[in-house]
Amino acid sequence: MAGRNHLYIPGPTNVPNEILSAMHIPMEDHRSPVFPKLLTPLLQDLKKIFKTETGQAFVFPATGTAGWEVAFTNILNPGDKVLIYRFGQFSHLWAEMGKRLGFDVEIHEESWGKGIPLDKLEARLKEDTQHQIKAVLATHNETATGVTSDIGGVRKAMNAASHPAMLFVDGVSSIASIDFRMDEWGVDGAISGSQKGFMMPAGGAFLAFSQKALKATETSTYPRCFLDLRDQMNANKDGYTPYTPSLPILYGLRKALDILLEEGLENVYARHFRLAEGTRKAVAAWGLKICSEAGFESDTVTAIMVPEDKDARTVISTAFSKYNISLGAGLSVLAGKAFRIGHVGDMNDVSMLGAIAGVEMALLDCGFDIKPGSGVAAAIEYYRSTAK
Repeated sequence: MAGRNHLYIPGPTNVPNEILSAMHIPMEDHRSPVFPKLLTPLLQDLKKIFKTETGQAFVFPATGTAGWEVAFTNILNPGDKVLIYRFGQFSHLWAEMGKRLGFDVEIHEESWGKGIPLDKLEARLKEDTQHQIKAVLATHNETATGVTSDIGGVRKAMNAASHPAMLFVDGVSSIASIDFRMDEWGVDGAISGSQKGFMMPAGGAFLAFSQKALKATETSTYPRCFLDLRDQMNANKDGYTPYTPSLPILYGLRKALDILLEEGLENVYARHFRLAEGTRKAVAAWGLKICSEAGFESDTVTAIMVPEDKDARTVISTAFSKYNISLGAGLSVLAGKAFRIGHVGDMNDVSMLGAIAGVEMALLDCGFDIKPGSGVAAAIEYYRSTAK
């Protein structure tokens, strides 16, 4: 098929040519005296993305899933109780990891379409008068459902309950795309990955931990080796890594940070909101509904529900085979019931109009009762009226 594949999944995302070029490098000595000139500024600038001055940033040659494990095994102790609200596939996977690693995972179910219920969280923490809960696991942006939770509100609920638990946040599909304020929100462990808002290939786990969390590494007895924060801290202080790093990831991150900081984080957040809002207006014009309930809408991915007599997998396969567009599938309980449009990373208005047009054609081909051009027109009007 002529032309390129158009990637409209919520990760991995499109990699800008500047980042691809930056990653295309010869190998070099990672123990040389000049290597700290690459790593040390990287870790400092990464803190700007997490919005922390007091915390410490880390880069592991791994994935966001490994980041979950870093938080578990470095800060907590075997058998510790952790609290999580499960409302999508990725909060589910984080909870399952906790169980497999031997933690006492207290799971509260929420409907897929909602986020963390702040009132219920506060009430539960107030009940925990013995402070058995050692960490709250908060999925900031649930990629499976297109739901964003209020992390600032989570911290307020924890403070209102006067609870000392750590706050760990999965920001894999939010950090570098959706407003995130580590210090202001009192986040103890923030977890992200290279393949979404950072606009890079998968293979980099980007994390930041508070001083409170780092202090807890001294008393954690959980066995770890490759994912040990203490090894990273010991090596990073001199500008090195404890083992061979992925140089392409580091050079790609350098360029990604330059791009994000040049655009300005507030502008990055505003751009993602506009892209998402235009997509949501297109969905409404088609007469379809999104998975997220009002107030929880994500600015990095929209999960679109299909009528009961339709199969979302047919929409996805039609879009791919006829129009060379990749869409996200519905996961777990949403399989066949939803498809997802990613609007994260290296995207602009015209990028999204291409996605919306392609989806609209696939919907028409699959027999959806929509007016041709309706979604595209709704998005065009919104983007034109809000463009600067």
